[in-house]
Amino acid sequence: MNGTATLRTKFRGVKKELLERQTSLLIQCMTIDELYLEILYEILHNVGGCDVGCEAGQLAMLSYIQDAFKISNDKHKELLTQAEAKEPPELMLNVELVEAKDLVPKDPNGLSDPFVTIYLMSNSSHRYNTSVKSSTLNPVWEEYFSLPMRENLQEDSLCLEVWDFDPAETVKEKMTKMFEVKGVKGFRKLMKEIAITASYGKHDNELIGTANIPLKSIPASGMTMWFNLSKKSKLRRQGVVKVRLNFSSEKNSQVAAQEHRHLLRIMLLHELENSKVAPYWWCGNFSGPAESILTQHVAQSGLSPTENALAQWSVYCSLTVDHPLSFALFNMLLEKITKPLQSGLIKEEDVKLFWDGAKKLLPTCFGQIRKLRKKTAGDNTVMKTLREVMKILYKLSMLDVPDSVDLFPSNVYGWLRSNDKGRLTIHEVLNQAAIQGASDWFVHILDNNECKDKTEESRLQHLIRVIQLVRSDLQRAIEYHDRVFIEVMNFPYSKALYGLYESKIASLVEPEVIEVCKSLKRLNYSEGSTSSVHLAGGLNGATGLGAPRVEDEPLAMGTTLFELYLALQRFLTLGQGLNETDWSSYAISKFHWWFFGGVAQWLDIAAYKALTRIEKAVDLDPLTVIDSSVKYSSSAVDTLQIFYQIKIFWTQLAWPDVEGSYTFVAKIIDDICRCCVFYSDRMSGRVDNAGRVSTVFEERFEVTSEWCVAINNIDYVRQSLEPFVEELGMDDIIQRLCECKSPVEAQRCKDTLQCVIANAIDTVKNKIVEILEIMVKKMMPSITRFLMEGAELLHQDCSSMDRVMRYLEANLDTLYQQLNNDNFSRTLDIVWEQLGEVLYELIQANLEKGKLATRIRLLRRRYFDKNKVSPNSNYLLFRHRKAKITRYIDPRRLTKSAAANLDAKRRPPSFFSNLHECLKIMIRSFRQDHKDIYSSETLKRVEYLLKLHGMETRELIHQYHLERWQEQQAINEPKMGILTVRAQFIEDNLKLEILNARNLVATDSNGLCDSYVRVWLLPEDSFANVMKPKTQTHNKNLFPLYDEMFLIPLSHEQRRVRDGLLHFVIKDKDMFSMSNAFVGEAYLSFGDVPDTAAPISSLQQQHLPLTRPSAIDGDAIKALESRQGDKQAREFLKKQRQKMPGKQFFSLS
Repeated sequence: MNGTATLRTKFRGVKKELLERQTSLLIQCMTIDELYLEILYEILHNVGGCDVGCEAGQLAMLSYIQDAFKISNDKHKELLTQAEAKEPPELMLNVELVEAKDLVPKDPNGLSDPFVTIYLMSNSSHRYNTSVKSSTLNPVWEEYFSLPMRENLQEDSLCLEVWDFDPAETVKEKMTKMFEVKGVKGFRKLMKEIAITASYGKHDNELIGTANIPLKSIPASGMTMWFNLSKKSKLRRQGVVKVRLNFSSEKNSQVAAQEHRHLLRIMLLHELENSKVAPYWWCGNFSGPAESILTQHVAQSGLSPTENALAQWSVYCSLTVDHPLSFALFNMLLEKITKPLQSGLIKEEDVKLFWDGAKKLLPTCFGQIRKLRKKTAGDNTVMKTLREVMKILYKLSMLDVPDSVDLFPSNVYGWLRSNDKGRLTIHEVLNQAAIQGASDWFVHILDNNECKDKTEESRLQHLIRVIQLVRSDLQRAIEYHDRVFIEVMNFPYSKALYGLYESKIASLVEPEVIEVCKSLKRLNYSEGSTSSVHLAGGLNGATGLGAPRVEDEPLAMGTTLFELYLALQRFLTLGQGLNETDWSSYAISKFHWWFFGGVAQWLDIAAYKALTRIEKAVDLDPLTVIDSSVKYSSSAVDTLQIFYQIKIFWTQLAWPDVEGSYTFVAKIIDDICRCCVFYSDRMSGRVDNAGRVSTVFEERFEVTSEWCVAINNIDYVRQSLEPFVEELGMDDIIQRLCECKSPVEAQRCKDTLQCVIANAIDTVKNKIVEILEIMVKKMMPSITRFLMEGAELLHQDCSSMDRVMRYLEANLDTLYQQLNNDNFSRTLDIVWEQLGEVLYELIQANLEKGKLATRIRLLRRRYFDKNKVSPNSNYLLFRHRKAKITRYIDPRRLTKSAAANLDAKRRPPSFFSNLHECLKIMIRSFRQDHKDIYSSETLKRVEYLLKLHGMETRELIHQYHLERWQEQQAINEPKMGILTVRAQFIEDNLKLEILNARNLVATDSNGLCDSYVRVWLLPEDSFANVMKPKTQTHNKNLFPLYDEMFLIPLSHEQRRVRDGLLHFVIKDKDMFSMSNAFVGEAYLSFGDVPDTAAPISSLQQQHLPLTRPSAIDGDAIKALESRQGDKQAREFLKKQRQKMPGKQFFSLS
């Protein structure tokens, strides 16, 4: 280079083609010495002030540039002397007037019409004016000016004057602005202008304010700043003005750009060498001397900000391959270059230079994406770097790549797959880079996690580890990286990774799982100690749970297989979140079908574990309540917890296929129900021997808290069964079945499941009732013994009744305190039911003895004389009847002494009367309302029989007539005829009118009847002295018209006899027989006879159906039959037998 003047004028007046050729030659032939000389020249002729942060003296810059260029001292002195000999450069000051704000108003309307005048103090005659902005205090100009500068740069200043423009107007024109005046101050200004115009004929522009800017304060790189406007006569600020300032020269732009790139490369390498900065850390900050040198070169070479940014882009991109620089630096440069590129403001050769730099930068960017996993996830520096890389890719993707530029050469991007549509875009390469990084990582996982051995268990564990590692990578991508990719590039990074991973996992896992499921072994159970439990569809036969021992392999294999299922399920759930609309297209979306053969194994394992845990829970249960607020113990809670573990298993399984879901949930429900039954059996066996008390006097059973807790436990599990089944999602499965199949099919499936649940609940309920019955049965021998003693000695100052009451109160109080209300009510019902059964058997045993005695008398009459009988025969008959009696009496209810006592003798009526009284005392004691109301049907029946057998014979006879009257009341169509009567009470007299009879049964051989009516008043012992009216005989007539009236006087007591009856008997008069034939009988209750003094003819006729004792098996007859030693009973039975001459009264066979 021969001097600045020569360089400055070398390219003037030359054609463009020649200029470009000369420039190219100059650029190629420029040496390091020439560049070094140019930099020395610029340092010696420093322009502008110092930039903030890069202040450096001339000596420091000279020393720095010598070190950077590695120039010897002698060479440096020689070149420095040449630089000092050159003439100073000719520079221009570029000024842009941008805008002004808050100007002081100068016009009467409160506004101004501002414009700006600029000039250099050294050349005040050469002034430049902006345009005028009318009626504003905040004008915007955005106008440019270039002012040539002289040599005294450090002493010169730039002057800015802001004026208010006033046009030439006459007084008349000024007066028209009167209505635009704003305020008193504006009015004064208008008057002043009018006065000046009137005096001088014009009004000059008025100065608003000035600003003086020393040139030495302007940095070499230029500046943009607001300056205050001041005025000598004013103390306050007159406004502010925004100005953009920079220096420029007339150097050729291509030469200047090449010089700057060369200089930038040398200085950057020197900076990196000296600073030892970490890779990807240097972000464009040079040291002070270097920054000053570069700034001076840009200013004195006349490089625009875009040209400077392009030079930096080219140099930094080429150096980052070997010396990685911060990606934020490239982002900053792209922000400066992108807009000029898109606007076409950059020359073609500079565009090529830009894309050449991009080709060198992009491999580093995509390398960062492929190697993301080698960096710490979530680290702030890593995330910041990733965001900067994404911004670079985004900004480059928004630019049009020239056709001549191959942005992704195959020799650099060997991992890229070609695109049939043409050139690859940055988005497509980004997708392939992400996928390639994931593929490399998957290979890395397989290489570093090899299967230790080839057993099925090890292979499954290996697959689980691989899935977990892949899922962890996806989780990192979702948590840290995905947001950056989407926000900047709108690229679903995690979704792209998942698409690769799921296909590789599916191809790796599917064949293994199918093979393992085919080879699964069913669970085999060793025989236990006590009982067996069968699980429907489950455990393949009997399961002895006393001491279960199962092979480890099936359990471990099934558990590991389920862990693999859960790992795949979580992996698929991740994919569903990443691809909500199209996740079903994934190969892994149907993974559950790979495991279909293994689900039965899992359910078997779940059922087996549930049974073993239930058994252990029952064995460890102390049978004490876990808390004062509840009435159940630990095993009930443990059992429910075991059930909910099965529910958790089902929830985790989350089988998507509805038909498979129904099959599996049906088995789970069946297993749970059978587990409930198993728990009930175990709990029942646990308390079977509890409560036995033995003393020297007696052995009895007492209810203990263990019995109550066991019952409450079973009931608690039962109550929890139905809600638990609902939580399995049965309703949802049925609804899906309805949508998939048909409502009829869905309802059938629902009914099946509900039937299984209902059967299980009923079974458990029955188990509770069974336990209660066992408990009550254990109580019954003591209760029966006490009752028997109390019945025999009730009125003889005996404490047996007190003992039975104390015994019942103590046990029932324990039950009341510790059972819930429902179970306590069930217990009371069972107590009364079983008590009724015992008493009923006692009554039946008494009847059997009566029949036995009758049979013995008949045999005595038939085979022996009246007073003798064979002892052996009597003994044999008694043995036969005793065997029959024991069939009625449950030996578990009675002790041996009580049973022997029952068989020893027949009980008198007083015994049953006392027993009835004891029963009533017990019932009243255990009812709060103290009423004799019986909830048990058996007990009602027993109470009636006790009352019946406790009656005297005469009372029994009358009871028989009452039963016959009740039979008559139930007749709707009489077959024996009808008797019509009228009856009334007149004070203590009974007036009776027997009117007629119809449809009598023929008793004579001629088909007719010679009938009459006799009337008895019952009970007979109460009416012994009362007449028994008899009508006249009406011969040969089936429709006799008696029409007879009787008046029967009664005593006051007889009139008010309870349950009094009128007994009408119709007989056939037989002239040649010893007795008259029985035709029929009818009853009329005293309650149906009106008490009135009205004429009897005015009363309504009463039609009484005639009946005969057709089947004499009433309770009263049986009670009379048992009293064979009672003469009154025998005679009454004889009379009743005569009413049925064609039938044998008793069957004794």
